[in-house]
Amino acid sequence: MKKRLMLFTSLLLTFTLVLAGCSGGKTDDKKAAGDNKTLTVSVEEIYKPYVESIKDKFEKDNDVKVKIVTKQMFDQLEAIPLDGPAGKAPDVTLGAYDRVGGLAQQGHLAEVKSLSSDDFSDKEKSLVTSEGKQYGVPAVIETIVMYYNKDLIKEAPKTFAELEKLATDKKFDFASESGTNTAFLAKWTDFYYSYGLLAGNGGYVFGKDGTDVNDIGLNNAGAVKGVEYAKEWYKKWPKGMLDNKSAGDFVTKQFTEGKTAVVIDGPWQAATYKKAKVNYGVTSIAKLPGDKDYSPFAGGKAWIATSYSKNPDLAQKWLAYAGNADNAFKFYEDTNEIPANETARDKAAKTNDELTNAVIDQFQTSTPTPTIPEMSEVWTGVENLMFDAVSGKKEPQASADAAVKVIKTNISEKYESK
Repeated sequence: MKKRLMLFTSLLLTFTLVLAGCSGGKTDDKKAAGDNKTLTVSVEEIYKPYVESIKDKFEKDNDVKVKIVTKQMFDQLEAIPLDGPAGKAPDVTLGAYDRVGGLAQQGHLAEVKSLSSDDFSDKEKSLVTSEGKQYGVPAVIETIVMYYNKDLIKEAPKTFAELEKLATDKKFDFASESGTNTAFLAKWTDFYYSYGLLAGNGGYVFGKDGTDVNDIGLNNAGAVKGVEYAKEWYKKWPKGMLDNKSAGDFVTKQFTEGKTAVVIDGPWQAATYKKAKVNYGVTSIAKLPGDKDYSPFAGGKAWIATSYSKNPDLAQKWLAYAGNADNAFKFYEDTNEIPANETARDKAAKTNDELTNAVIDQFQTSTPTPTIPEMSEVWTGVENLMFDAVSGKKEPQASADAAVKVIKTNISEKYESK
């Protein structure tokens, strides 16, 4: 019964995906008819075996050939604006959610007019939505989680109060700097990591839905409270934690060498910890003071079709095919990346993989990363906010006010239409 339901939802998704702009004009008519029976799929080398494993059925069902191009994802996304007009862009590729909005608004992505499958919740759909339109099929979800060393502590801390207590343990004192401690570390000068701290206290980026550039909540009382809390931790940490370029490596080094009990990091770090033979556990992030949830960004990747596809209908069919429950779960089996497809994700959860379930649990309290182009002005702005505040260069409120002012100025100067 469940298989039938999965098949039905997959077919429903296939038939409801309609390419924007496939009507009107001789050029579009030619595209709709399909003047090339080869579908070009661009993915990173690590995903090539997955595409090879599913392409035969697609080729047979649609009487086409799938050509696989291997290229780094961000290189591919940056190349589309130039390669597209030159006729060299792929039909479909994988794209990070936070790049979808910018490419879509610049006209480089094909719209998916109706992503109505029950396999995706509003949160997943929002990750591929720009100005009310959808530009892809969600492929995987991603968010940061909490790792702990089982050889150093028996159980994962459930609250930040427990982490504060852990930081008083002398065995975690940092030998090179008197008075500092590395029991718990998090790269909070990087906004991707610190957003959960600010948002958990009431901060936000662009309004309720992440689309209102005139509503920046990064200097409100909640956000400042989060920054003030981070400042207390930086008083405990070695000075190297202030260097945003090297802090990540410092955190990894301390954890893999058994000098740190708990860290906040992404699921991609699991391979490094495993290689270093750390006896680690992984779970959702501890509760913030006041019993508040840490609310990090929700990220990941989507299958997207370029607006330059010579076979737009086929491109849309690929999005539906690669994103259906069966293929989404196979993607998980091949890569260990968590499916955005909810049916596939439920199946992945039943494997009882600790990292998988940690990401799924944390995703519940996560906030979709804004997909609008103006988001690119926020990352550096908040990096400066956090550094100025936690280093003591400015008071948290003054630092937040200054950062928001710079972000607003940059947006007004670079995005005149807003």
